[in-house]
Amino acid sequence: MTQTFTFIAEEHHGRMDKWLADQSDDWTRTRTQSLIQDSHVLVNGETVTKANYKIKTGDTIEVIVPDVEELEITAEKMNLDVVYEDEDVIVVNKPRGMVVHPAPGHPSGTLVNGLMAHCTDLSGINGVARPGIVHRIDKDTSGLLMVAKHDRAHESLVEQLKNKTTTRQYEVIVYGTIPHEKGTVDAPIGRDPKDRQKMTVTDENARDAVTHFQVIERLNGFTHVLCELETGRTHQIRVHMKYIGYPIVADPKYGPKKKNDFSIEGQVLHARTLGFVHPVSGENLLFEAPLPQDFQDVLAEIRRQNPLT
Repeated sequence: MTQTFTFIAEEHHGRMDKWLADQSDDWTRTRTQSLIQDSHVLVNGETVTKANYKIKTGDTIEVIVPDVEELEITAEKMNLDVVYEDEDVIVVNKPRGMVVHPAPGHPSGTLVNGLMAHCTDLSGINGVARPGIVHRIDKDTSGLLMVAKHDRAHESLVEQLKNKTTTRQYEVIVYGTIPHEKGTVDAPIGRDPKDRQKMTVTDENARDAVTHFQVIERLNGFTHVLCELETGRTHQIRVHMKYIGYPIVADPKYGPKKKNDFSIEGQVLHARTLGFVHPVSGENLLFEAPLPQDFQDVLAEIRRQNPLT
């Protein structure tokens, strides 16, 4: 059942996420940040969505811990494309069409199901449904994902993501010709009030979001682009490219409403480069995954149908 915890802050002016983590042995800082981001923390009756909210003396803080739907996670043998693995971390090249972790509607066939068959030592910070998962990429986005084998590695990788010290580069094809060579989109992202299944650029209950981009190739009505994430919001690249007028080709959620003219299911978006500091050895690691065949096929199709004149 859903539980509600109420606290009164006494002579404390620290960050909300850190303060809450000190209130219960069951809450890690990662867990409290998740509760805050999901609008499950109220201060004096008002929802707080920023982990760095400064608590004031006398604040009444309510924490609503929702039910976790019990999911029976089954290990499934899969031919995972493991790019790197040691006793602390795994880097996997996820194919397009694979969901990262089980959820209602996707209880099996996910990356987590495959990881559980591949190895038994995965971090438990994100709960039974998401063992080892530090970050995720969308079902129809292909590419590199880092996975933690134990909680120490998990905390380190999350901290690197939060401190913006990881390298995450994506290749994408967008509609339209971007006239400048590179640029930055700095626009906050939050839930779309008109469609709760979408994210949008908004000032309402939003979080800072920054995407850097650079043109790889112009393709007569399309542009092949390299995007680099500074932050990692849900659907960030898809939302930001739409926001500046260059939606991703074949994106069913944020692209044009016209029919997809290409032989690909889902947005043409690939997590190409992933770099981070090894959580135990301190070594700088950098990995690249080549463009999948379906991405290459779209590039070839555009070049054939829309030659530059």
